[in-house]
Amino acid sequence: MRLATFNVENMFERAKSMNLDTWADGKVALEDFKRLNELIQEDQYSDDIKSELLIIMKRQRGMLTQGTSKYIQLLDARGKFLYRPKDKPVEIAADGRGDWIGWFELIKEPVKQTATENTARVIGLLNADVLSVIEAENRIGLKRFNEDVLPKVGAQPFGHVMLIDGNDDRGIDVGIMLKEEYKIVRMLSHVDDKDDEGTIFSRDCAEYEIKTPQGNTLLILVNHFKSKGYGKPAESAAKRLRQAKRVRSIYDERINDGYDHVVVIGDLNEVPDENPIDPLIRDGSTLTDIMAHPKFEGDGRPGTHGNGTKSSKLDYILMSPKLSSKVIKGGIERRGVWGGENGTLFPHLPTIKKNVDAASDHAALWVELDV
Repeated sequence: MRLATFNVENMFERAKSMNLDTWADGKVALEDFKRLNELIQEDQYSDDIKSELLIIMKRQRGMLTQGTSKYIQLLDARGKFLYRPKDKPVEIAADGRGDWIGWFELIKEPVKQTATENTARVIGLLNADVLSVIEAENRIGLKRFNEDVLPKVGAQPFGHVMLIDGNDDRGIDVGIMLKEEYKIVRMLSHVDDKDDEGTIFSRDCAEYEIKTPQGNTLLILVNHFKSKGYGKPAESAAKRLRQAKRVRSIYDERINDGYDHVVVIGDLNEVPDENPIDPLIRDGSTLTDIMAHPKFEGDGRPGTHGNGTKSSKLDYILMSPKLSSKVIKGGIERRGVWGGENGTLFPHLPTIKKNVDAASDHAALWVELDV
């Protein structure tokens, strides 16, 4: 069987602030969005909280006057959050979370059709029996992509599509697609897993037990760890470490339960040399990454994101010992990525004429297994 993982960076719609040329371009908007939604959850809105809310909304031009900026909008469903007196500064009308019902949302825009079709072309090139999908909007969107876009570019649709809503309200969830003869016999979400610091997973560690046509069991833990793109680096790294520790705990539990073929797969947003990944590839871990496997057929570039440098190795297929022993070969599919300022670093699809046509900033990883 062929197993693959691909961060598709959305298929139809993506938050405007996440669809810019670089992460840095949307960083302020993403951080403001996160902070606004944190502040409005407080039971009581102190003067300091109200002041911070107004400062952020003023920075996001248009929010105080129109309730919407270029990247963020206020959804005021019931009660009153803002008071706009004539010829006076805008005020926060609500005194706490109980005074109103509403929230802030990221404004989305359609993903360019060419990019969506190129995403489908990459999936066609992968020809995976089981595909881990990272950053998909929702199950219905993934289902429509499977039924409508894959056939349009000559790719074979999958027989099964599953996605469980995660903790990220930006529409970047993790899912799975399987060929008809592969069956999901059990699935478990870990969205509510907590430790002393609170909720662990930024999205989810979605657990799927798969039955292969040969009658073997494959347990897949699909992950998308905390981003490096925004937030304070030390806090983000600490979050990824918590996530790695919990995934390691789940993995160890499943091995002790008798599962032999276990894989931790997805975008872990961390390079192998950094501490947050220690629980999964060091610290006594028995997991092996496909890119470190002797049967991996690489292209000379150690990274999976952007230009493929060592500092951009973010995506993983981590296999248990018995699964690692079943590897036939593994590889990386980079033809959906632009590559460099002018797209000349490595070959890409002929339908990618410029950066915005790229299927994703991530290359896809794959492995062939005798299971």
